[in-house]
Amino acid sequence: MSTISTALRNFKEPTKEQITQNFFSLPSIPVVIGKDAAGIDEEVEKMDINAVLSLGVEGEEDSYAGKLYLMAPYLAFSSLDKKSVRFTIPLSTVRRVERLNARAGIYALSLALWHGGKIIVQLTSLRPTADLFCALLRDALKIELQRGRMKTVKGFVKTCYSEVLISGSAPTPSDEKDEISATEASESSYLGGLGLRFKFPGDPKKLREVSKIKLWTTYLKTHGRNLTLLRYPQCTRLVQVGLPNRLRGEMWETLSGSLFLRYSNPGLYEQLLEQNAGRTTTSTEDIEKDLHRSLPEYAGYQSEEGIGALRRVLQAYSFKNPELGYCQAMNILAAAILIYMSEEQAFWLLEVLCDRLLPGYYAPSMHGTLLDQRVFESLVQRCLPIIHDHFQVVDVQLSVASLPWFLSLFINSMPMIFAFRIVDCFFCMGPKVLFQVGLAILKINGEKLLQIQDDGGFLNLMRDYFASLGDSAHPHSTDPRARAITRFQELLLVSFREFSVITDDLILSERKRFRNEIIHSIETFSKRSAVRNLRSLGRFTKEQAGLIYDALYQAMCVIPPPPAQLPPPALIHEGLEEKPETRIQLRTFQYFLSEIATWARDEKIVSNGFQQRVDRDVAEHEFIDRLFFFWDTSCCGALSFQDLVSGLDGVMFNDLMENIEWFFNLHDKNKDGFLTKDEVLTVSESFLFIFRFEVGDAYLGAVSRFMTNAFEYGDALLDDVDHKEILEGDEPGTPLPLPSNQPYLNLATFRMVVLADEILESFFETDLSASFRLDPVAELELPTSSSGLLGEFWSTIATDNNKKMFNMFTDEIGKTIGKHQVIHRPSIGRYKNLEEPKARESLLTPGMRHSTSKSSLRSSPSSSSLRPSSPSQSLTVEVPSSTNLKGPVSAVGFSPMVQAANAALLARPAFTIDDSKDDEDDDDDDTEVADNDDQVMDEVDAFLEAHDSGLTDADKEVAKDLLNAEPVK
Repeated sequence: MSTISTALRNFKEPTKEQITQNFFSLPSIPVVIGKDAAGIDEEVEKMDINAVLSLGVEGEEDSYAGKLYLMAPYLAFSSLDKKSVRFTIPLSTVRRVERLNARAGIYALSLALWHGGKIIVQLTSLRPTADLFCALLRDALKIELQRGRMKTVKGFVKTCYSEVLISGSAPTPSDEKDEISATEASESSYLGGLGLRFKFPGDPKKLREVSKIKLWTTYLKTHGRNLTLLRYPQCTRLVQVGLPNRLRGEMWETLSGSLFLRYSNPGLYEQLLEQNAGRTTTSTEDIEKDLHRSLPEYAGYQSEEGIGALRRVLQAYSFKNPELGYCQAMNILAAAILIYMSEEQAFWLLEVLCDRLLPGYYAPSMHGTLLDQRVFESLVQRCLPIIHDHFQVVDVQLSVASLPWFLSLFINSMPMIFAFRIVDCFFCMGPKVLFQVGLAILKINGEKLLQIQDDGGFLNLMRDYFASLGDSAHPHSTDPRARAITRFQELLLVSFREFSVITDDLILSERKRFRNEIIHSIETFSKRSAVRNLRSLGRFTKEQAGLIYDALYQAMCVIPPPPAQLPPPALIHEGLEEKPETRIQLRTFQYFLSEIATWARDEKIVSNGFQQRVDRDVAEHEFIDRLFFFWDTSCCGALSFQDLVSGLDGVMFNDLMENIEWFFNLHDKNKDGFLTKDEVLTVSESFLFIFRFEVGDAYLGAVSRFMTNAFEYGDALLDDVDHKEILEGDEPGTPLPLPSNQPYLNLATFRMVVLADEILESFFETDLSASFRLDPVAELELPTSSSGLLGEFWSTIATDNNKKMFNMFTDEIGKTIGKHQVIHRPSIGRYKNLEEPKARESLLTPGMRHSTSKSSLRSSPSSSSLRPSSPSQSLTVEVPSSTNLKGPVSAVGFSPMVQAANAALLARPAFTIDDSKDDEDDDDDDTEVADNDDQVMDEVDAFLEAHDSGLTDADKEVAKDLLNAEPVK
C-alpha cells in the first residue's frame, strides 16, 4: 500500500490577506457571517483604515498610531511597529460604539467592550473613507446581533480562569501545594487541566506563583482578558517572566488564537467523539501504542484519567483531519498541553499548532520539520560560522539534536518547568522563538562544542547542559546577584537579546529559499518508498517502476485525484480501518496513459509562420475506458500504483500470441472466452482508434479485412444444430436469428483472423508493446513566489489562458497569410507509403464459403447485419425495409469510425483491373456464360484429378493401409 501526496507541489505563498489573518491569530476556517432576508449567506467587506489608538483610562495617556482592521466578525488593530500594541476582539464583545464630539477635523470612535474596558480610536483617513468604515462596522455589528452571538459571550467567558481571578474569588496557591480538591474542582466553572488534580510541575514557591498572579491580575484588570485582551509590550515581558500555572492554559489559547476557534465552534469536540465512537483506524492503533510513552514521569499519566483524556484528544483530532491523522511527537505535545488545559481547549490548540504555527511538522512527510532544520542550519552558518565549520569537519549532523527540540518544543529535551517557559514565549511571539533559543544553546556551549568529534559527544553535551539549567550561570562570581542568575535565565537573555535579529520575515524568506530543495528530497524518498512497498514488480526493474511512478505523479499534479477520506461513521464495520491507499480515477488515468502510450494522446505539430510548436491533447475513447476497468482488478472504480504496474506488466513484455490473447481478453466483457458480434465491432473500433493518425490506407484496409474475415469465418463455424430451428409455419431450413449477445468468436478463431493479415500480425508482434514507452518525465517546476511588484506582474501575464490566446492569435494570422499547417504525429508510423499491402489468402476453403449459416446474418432482426464480401471490398450493412433512414444504408448501426472506414474504402481510386465492362460480347446471354463457366470448371477438375495430391503411388498405398489399420491397444 502506498500513499502518494502532491500537497507539497500545490503549496502557494500566503497572500497579504492570509498574512494579516495569521498575524492577528484569526481562524483560517470559514465562518458564516450572516444571512439576509432570503436566507443567503451575507458577508461584510473587509477594510482597514489608518487610526490612532488610546485607552479610555485615567493614567494611561499613551497613544499609538497604526491600522484598524475590520475582518468580520473580528476587529483588530496593530501599531505601525507591530510591537507596541495590538488586539483582536470578536465584534460580539463590543457593547457600544459612539462617535465622540471632538473638535473640527477629528473623527473619533469610542468602543465599550464586554469587560468594561473602553477603547478610543481616532480615524485619521479622509472623511469619506472614515464614513465607509463606520458603515461597514455598523453592518457587521447588526449581523452579529441577528445571529445571537452577543448572548453567547456570557456563558463562554465563564470557562476562563481570568474571570474568577479578576472577581477576587480565585484560590490563592499555597507555598506547599498547588492542587484543589475534587469538590472544589467540580464547583469551579472555569476549565482547567490535569494539574488541578495531579499538581503542576515544579515548586510553587520557587516559581513565585503568588507574585506572578498579582502581576497578571493588575494587567488583566486594565487591558482586558480572554476575548478582549489588549497586547501591550508589558504583556510580552510578563510572558517571558513566566505564566502562572492556573492561568497558563487560558493564556496559551488566547495568545495563539485557538480561543476564537473554541468560541466559534461550540460542542464540536464532543460531537466528533460521539459520531466516531468505536471507530478503529491505523491512527487510533498508533495512538494506543504511544499513550503510555507520553510524559510517563508525570503522575497524571500514570492513571486512567490522564490516559483517557489524552486518548480522546488525539483521536478527535485524527477524525477531524484524517489526511494527517496522527504522527509521533503529537502525543508529547498533547500530553504537555493537557496538564494546563481541558480536553476541548487542548483539541483546538492542537489544531492551531498543526495547521498554522507549525505547518507540516506532523504531516506524514514531516516536510515542515525538515524545512525548518535546513533553515536552522543556514542560520547557524550565518550567525555561528566557527561552530558550523567545525561540525562540517567532524561530520556532526546538527539535526540529530535539533530535530527533537523543534518537534517537541523542547518539552522532551529539558525539564518541564523550563520547557513550559519556552512554550509560553512560543505562543506569544511565534515560531521564531525556536530558532532564537536553538542558536543561544549553541553559542552558550560554543567552546565545548568545538571539542566534540562525533554525534554521540554532541548529544551527551546537550543532555548535560539541559540537566543543569537550574544551576547558577556564574557560581564563582563574588556578586550575589550574578550568582542568583540561573543558566535558564542566561539562555533566555541570550536568545531574545543577542538573536533578536532573527525575525519572522527572515524565517519566511529562508523557508522560501530552501523549500524547493526539501520538496525534491522528500519526493525522491517517497518515490523509493512507493517502489519498495509494491507487492510485485512483475517483469519491471526498480528503475522502470520509478519511471511509471514519475508519470503517475505528474498526472496527479495535473489532474489531482479526490482526497482520500474515511468512510462515514454509519458504514463503519468492526475491524481495523487502514489509511486509504492513493488511487486515481478515470480522468487522471487518461492523462497518465497519454504519457505512457503513443496512441493515447493527440500530438499535433503546428506551424504558423511565427512559431512551430507541438500541442498535446489527452485522447478520449471507449478503448481507454475499457483499459481502465480492465486493470481495476479490485473493482473499486480507481487504480492504485500497484494496479498500474501490474497492468503495464501484462502488456509491455508480451510476444505475438500473448498480445493477441491480451487484446481478446480486454474486449471480452463477460470473460466467457468468446466475443459476441457487438464485441467484434468494438474490437474494430479500437483498431481504428489506435490507427487514426497513420499515413496511408494500409491500416484502414487491415481493419476492413479483419472485419470481413472475422464475420465470414465466424459465420462458417456456427453450429447448424444450435442456430437452426424450424419454426411453425416456416419453410424447412429457415435459420433462427442469432442474438447479439450470443458467443460468436473464440480466442483460437480470433487468433487465426489476426494472423491472416500481415499488418495486424506486425502490430501484435512488436508495435503494441512498443507503443507503451517508459521515457523519463521532464522534471516538474515548482510554483514560484509571486511576491514583489515584478513577480505579481509576471504571474498575472504568464498564465495558461494567456498562452492559449496567444497561440490562437498567431494561428489565425498564419491562416490569413497561408502558412498555417497542422500535422498529426502517427502513433505507430511503420507504414508511411500510400499503397495498400497485399492481402493474404482467405482463411476459408471453398466448401466453407458456401455455408448456409451466413443467412442468419442477413435475416437478423437487429438494427444492422453484416454481409461479408471479398477482402478488397468494403463492408455493407443490410437494414430491414421497414426502417426509414436517410443516408447510405451501409452507415447504419456503426460508429463514426466504421462509417469513415467504409467511406474511405468506397472512395478508392479506380483501377483498370476493376473495370466491369466487356469487350464486344455484351449480347451474350446467360446460358452461354454458364456454358463457358462449365467448360472452365471441367478443365480445372481434370487438372486436379491428374495432380490431386502430388503423392507417388507408393505414398498412396501407404495411405490406404493407414485407413484400414487397427488402433493400438
